[in-house]
Amino acid sequence: MRRGRQRALIVATGLACVMALPPAALAAPALVRPSLERTVLAPDDGWAAADGGTTGGRSADPAHIYTVTTWAEFRTALADAAGSPSVIRVKGTLDALSDAQGTPLTCDDYAADGYSLATYLAAYDPAVWGRENPVSGEQEDLRAASAKNQDAQIKAYVPADTTIVGVGRDARILGGSLQVKDVDNVIIRNLTFEDTFDCFPQWDPTDTELGNWNSEYDNVVLYNATHVWVDHNTFTDGRRPDSEQPYYYGRLYQQHDGELDIVRGSDLITVSWNVFADHDKTMLIGNSDSAAGTDRGKLRVTLHHNQFKNVVERAPRVRFGRVDTYNNHYVVQRSGYGYSFGIGLESQLVAENNAFTMPAGMSAGRILKKWKDSPVTTANNHVNGRHVDLLAVHNAEVPEETLRPDAGWTPTLRTRVDDPRAVPCLVDGAAGAGKLR
Repeated sequence: MRRGRQRALIVATGLACVMALPPAALAAPALVRPSLERTVLAPDDGWAAADGGTTGGRSADPAHIYTVTTWAEFRTALADAAGSPSVIRVKGTLDALSDAQGTPLTCDDYAADGYSLATYLAAYDPAVWGRENPVSGEQEDLRAASAKNQDAQIKAYVPADTTIVGVGRDARILGGSLQVKDVDNVIIRNLTFEDTFDCFPQWDPTDTELGNWNSEYDNVVLYNATHVWVDHNTFTDGRRPDSEQPYYYGRLYQQHDGELDIVRGSDLITVSWNVFADHDKTMLIGNSDSAAGTDRGKLRVTLHHNQFKNVVERAPRVRFGRVDTYNNHYVVQRSGYGYSFGIGLESQLVAENNAFTMPAGMSAGRILKKWKDSPVTTANNHVNGRHVDLLAVHNAEVPEETLRPDAGWTPTLRTRVDDPRAVPCLVDGAAGAGKLR
């Protein structure tokens, strides 16, 4: 982008902003065109472009192109697609909490006989159970059985060589959890993933001094998955924000886990032009310090031109991986914000040319969070339109969590790098579902 055009984006009117947006932001058709179904990841577009690239279901024959309108149809298509390059077109809302006929289901439909939240709360009240031992016994067994029932309903397993693409502006998966597990070559585009919630969170009195409610189910999880491109999707808690959930034993009844987690040997991933919104535990890259056997040398992930809006933490939190984060826009809320970049065991995070919009008076020292001693590269990041050395500010303000510079590698797989002052305009206008053409 020429310097004059950058200046226009920074200081000019909304018209200049629209003029600078990529064509994908300007319109979305009523139906998916074949060219979108066959689109593959561009050369050099992040880690998923390495070692042969990511093509998804580009070579699908007509028998393996599906249009689905219900959750049951979607899971049937995924099962039928296994073994052949396939395209699955999602039209309208797929409600994972519905039966084969599309009838809505509730958490009560999955509850095992004898389980109730009220009985569970009475059994494991810290005044009764204490805080020294994990919960066990009849109600915990019934909770686990109830969770198993929900698990069987809301998970959908994606086979290799598959493209999943939303039709038009309003394709949505509601309450479902996509499992991209032990497969290669997957593309997921133009979908809204909303409210993947756990009906039966588990109480763990040993998780911190006060205990915590822990939930299962990510909107999308990549587990030992390779060559995956996640592009132009929206991830949100939507109808059921955590802020509206009750507190039990003085702790939030947490019903959401991650929006997009990348774990257990996953590798060569590009996450581009998505919106991650209104969530707590947003994105893990590596989910355990004890997973070196599967994760060391893998978890190579690129995040670019994504919007992280009103998220609390993990945007991302990284262990082991070489992660390139550039040209993302972080819109930080005043209440509840924890951090954006989590620096974990053996992580090698590069954070460059990102933009942060933060409330007046909030320090940029909170953007980085040290979990373990690992080096990090930060360069040319902007906060509220001004250059800020994130590492220097963090180390000055949080000296007990001093971080080392230089992640030890230089990203090369980038197709375009925008001036961070232009990133809010570009990303906010073009990221998310319903913005493809």
